[in-house]
Amino acid sequence: MVFSKLLIQWYLQHKRDLPWRNTQNPYHIWLSEIMLQQTRVAQGMPYFYAFTEAFPTVFDLANASEEQVLKLWQGLGYYSRARNLHKTAQIVAFEMNGRFPENYIDLLQLKGVGEYTAAAIASFSYNEAVPVVDGNVFRVLARYFDIDTDIASADAKKSFQKLASELMPKESPAMFNQAIMEFGALQCVPKNPDCSVCVMNQSCAALQKGKVNLLPVKSKKAKAKNRFFHYLVAEDDLRNTVVIRRSGKGIWHGLYEFPVIETETEENMEFIAAKVLSENPFGNNVVSISEMNSKTIIHKLTHQHLHIKFWKVKVNDLLQNGIDYDTLKTFPFPIVIYNFIDNDFSE
Repeated sequence: MVFSKLLIQWYLQHKRDLPWRNTQNPYHIWLSEIMLQQTRVAQGMPYFYAFTEAFPTVFDLANASEEQVLKLWQGLGYYSRARNLHKTAQIVAFEMNGRFPENYIDLLQLKGVGEYTAAAIASFSYNEAVPVVDGNVFRVLARYFDIDTDIASADAKKSFQKLASELMPKESPAMFNQAIMEFGALQCVPKNPDCSVCVMNQSCAALQKGKVNLLPVKSKKAKAKNRFFHYLVAEDDLRNTVVIRRSGKGIWHGLYEFPVIETETEENMEFIAAKVLSENPFGNNVVSISEMNSKTIIHKLTHQHLHIKFWKVKVNDLLQNGIDYDTLKTFPFPIVIYNFIDNDFSE
């Protein structure tokens, strides 16, 4: 097949030297694949090194506390990945004697491991002939073969998996999977790819038809919801403060934050002050309330835009369960709160 031959030739010349490509260790490959979900390689690389240094084996990761894992994950986002990573490590370590399943079907049974991740581990660690299909693969195949199927549709993944499987050289599935993902990441990029230097430019259907920037077809995402968070940063006579752990199934489950008031719209200091005085989250000893960031911080998540304000709440006497600045920084926080603590809290 012309496509597969050109693809692998390109890959051998242009592939990046990434640490998880120099091993067949399923633990390292699993770590990297979980980290690279929704994450660019450049952003994920330092986390991969940090995790493999802190937790050299799946047993080390399994024996860590959830807070240790979340703290090390801090800033990578999509924190359910970290919680699932930890739970899966415990299953592999304590129920499977540290051995990962050795085939695609059994890998799918692990928490947090979907079709793409299972295919990646199965092919990279065990050379099983099962195709990976991610955003890069959708884009490369849709353009090369001029496929206008909506990749957000229910049937898209199956049809693209079938095509990728037919294209895959059965003697080198790992290389093919790595190659097609790398080609999409480096050459056949989402916007304005340089087709003039592309090894596929003589046979790419989308290029011949002038449709490169029209493919792949993907239905529009739902509009992001706006939420308004007002964080109450208490400070007592010792400059100690209070944080709480988020629970429930919403964003940032298991991470820490300051006590928060969520509102439907932007609110001014009068509203927040009245709310604090009426609800008494720190007792009846509030001395003053002041704005800490005059400009609202907008923190964009996949389906939510968070509008964040921090408010200093000075209190008399000492806070119950108060913690100092050095202790505060040891807790796992959403990165937007950690950055505030790191840059503004100590001033």
